[in-house]
Amino acid sequence: MSSSETVIWLEDASRKDVPRVGGKNASLGEMLNQLGSKGIAVPSGFATTSQAYWQFLEANDLMARIAEAVEEYVAGHVTLAETGAAVRKMILRGTFPADLAAEIGEFYRQMSAKAGRDEVDVAVRSSATAEDLPDASFAGQQETYLNIKGERELLDACKRCFASLFTDRAISYRQVKGFDHLKVALSIGVQLMVRSDKGGSGVMFSIDTETGFDKVVVINAAWGLGENVVQGAVDPDEFVVFKPLLESGEYRPIVEKKVGAKGIKMIYSEGAEKTRNVPTSKKERAAYVLSEDEVLTLARWAVIIEQHYGCPMDMEWAKDGDTGALFIVQARPETVQARRDQSSFKSYTIKSKGKVLTKGLSIGGSVIAGRLCLIEDVADIDKFVDGSILVTGTTDPDWVPIMKRAAGIITDHGGRTSHAAIVSRELGVPAVVGTGEATHILHSEQEVTLSCAEGDEGFVYEGFAEYEEKTESLSDIPATRTKVMLNIANPGSAFRWWQIPTDGVGLARMEFVINNQIQVHPMALIHFDQVTDEAAREKIKQLTRDYDDKSEYFVDKLARGLARIAATVYPKPVIVRMSDFKTNEYAGLLGGAGFEPAEENPMIGFRGASRYYSEAYRAGFALECQAMARLRNDMGFDNVTMMIPFCRSVGEADKVLEVMAENGLHRGENGLLVYVMCEIPSNVILAKDFASRFDGFSIGSNDLTQLTLGVDRDSDTLSGLFDEQDPAVKWMISNVIREAHAAGAKVGLCGQAPSDHPEFAEFLVECGIDSMSVTPDSFIAVKKQVAAAEAAQAK
Repeated sequence: MSSSETVIWLEDASRKDVPRVGGKNASLGEMLNQLGSKGIAVPSGFATTSQAYWQFLEANDLMARIAEAVEEYVAGHVTLAETGAAVRKMILRGTFPADLAAEIGEFYRQMSAKAGRDEVDVAVRSSATAEDLPDASFAGQQETYLNIKGERELLDACKRCFASLFTDRAISYRQVKGFDHLKVALSIGVQLMVRSDKGGSGVMFSIDTETGFDKVVVINAAWGLGENVVQGAVDPDEFVVFKPLLESGEYRPIVEKKVGAKGIKMIYSEGAEKTRNVPTSKKERAAYVLSEDEVLTLARWAVIIEQHYGCPMDMEWAKDGDTGALFIVQARPETVQARRDQSSFKSYTIKSKGKVLTKGLSIGGSVIAGRLCLIEDVADIDKFVDGSILVTGTTDPDWVPIMKRAAGIITDHGGRTSHAAIVSRELGVPAVVGTGEATHILHSEQEVTLSCAEGDEGFVYEGFAEYEEKTESLSDIPATRTKVMLNIANPGSAFRWWQIPTDGVGLARMEFVINNQIQVHPMALIHFDQVTDEAAREKIKQLTRDYDDKSEYFVDKLARGLARIAATVYPKPVIVRMSDFKTNEYAGLLGGAGFEPAEENPMIGFRGASRYYSEAYRAGFALECQAMARLRNDMGFDNVTMMIPFCRSVGEADKVLEVMAENGLHRGENGLLVYVMCEIPSNVILAKDFASRFDGFSIGSNDLTQLTLGVDRDSDTLSGLFDEQDPAVKWMISNVIREAHAAGAKVGLCGQAPSDHPEFAEFLVECGIDSMSVTPDSFIAVKKQVAAAEAAQAK
């Protein structure tokens, strides 16, 4: 049977058919038509057109009756709930015109025959003609029905789809947006069901949903049918993939993998309700829904779809549990980040704060202080206090009316692509989702600060924190000869700075990843049998439960953490400083106490390079090297430079380079650059010799000042003597720059001095320094100071 005015095969639809079949169905047709040849798999099916909807209304004499009901609501004579219920009842009592019912039945029978079955199970999806357009982007306005089988069930589901055009939330939404209720039609998409009830499903964006960073694909995944991920009823797995390194197929640039709790899954049901939720097994909760190969396949599909549509995309995918095949079941333009002003960015600095009450995923990137309003049931939303921070288990479209009036949102469940997250972004309201415990430990009228400005983790602090908000313009940043780079420690916040026109990352601190994401001393992973502290042993077992080899836990977490930083500025350089904990700091890691000596003065003790070739830590450094090799060679981030800290002598330098080579990292091979921190007077005195062993120097002004002046930088008593602009320190800096340049090596400085003291930035420019590396919030100020210094020098 060929397509008609009222029913068409999805293969016969395309983007230009939005008025006929709505955004969802037009997009499905477009992908079937245009992207199948590029490997994108989309379930086939058919769609009723807007004409079918109008025929249904006319056949049941509903147009005038609906218009009258809506007019009564607009005039304020009846409530929204009364109007919605009345119109839905009219539609559900209607009957399909005989010819339209027969046509839908014939398309269904042909669809079943193509699949080789008498009656296929299908997904029945609503696709409104105003839905998924730039100004109509709220998720879930109309209904979807899954596991529909047989002509009678299909026609009933179609009628319920028509009725869902008049849910309370849909009426309210159109009213706010100014859409004429009787000019919005509904198309129904009927697709072959992907047996994701036996497999998994989820949501995928071709852009970072929080920061607008457009070089990554974000994938959420859960077991079973996809509604739980969309509605935020489950805490999904999350994967982040770096797009520019996908194309060749040579690399595996998955920069983040997080296993979610995935406490429930939606499966088929045989009763009146066609689907139901059941608990997942312990094995399912602990396992990833997708293999890395499947993650990379989906990410490549996301890139193809984005390139075809010419804009960032919001997609839904499903994995068939019977065949293992992957499918795209929806694709629509992403509408929040794509419309955001990219000419400026806001940053927040929390100056003082109370204890952490709970934490989850951060949505929105801002900070808000206020009182909580805890509501667990949508039936109680009339109790919401305007301007409060909403606390609830999860949200669906019925919660939107109070979400619009909330200052912030906190949920127990949900991921970055859940309903609560999507609507929060739409509204510009910060949210912390997936806390797992908010409704149990928080209470109404409690005073808190909700912070979504500290990376990908969001925090709820006790009391009203003191914080500062700053808006920076990116439109008038001057160009400079001297490179100005960023210091970034936290991988979770790295994407927030992608808009800054930096020349790279001059200092990425490995210690932050080890301390916050790994938490375990590397030697405790290598020699777990030697860890005697039972509490530490249990915690290490818990952290490494997904890894057969505990050492692999360290390598994997470190490589992926650093990859987020490397991705942010790729292909610009990222200088990663190898671990530079002091012994007392190492001892504070899980299992670390038994592997570290007690030192009187750890600041000048067993730290930096001296550890890397020592038998006491050599195996730990080997894990660091394995992570760097994976980052560069397997994931493809060849923009990463290694930097050795606290290297006291050239003999020590030779030993470290030898250990690196033993672990497959040869300076100069595959473009590998190796820098050394210049923070000890010997680095300056023998700069020529160090320059023959390293490609560059990074001046650590704090340690260099401390060791040049003999002043403990942590001493309050001597704080007046600690001065990075002391003539002796400036002599050290100018000398190392001169000697390094003579030997062909680069020199940079990482520290706050250039931002705190404009005259110091001018001094560095006069010395001819190659780069300065500063914190993101001081980048613009330093860039302007450097430009001014260069202009003054040119006169």
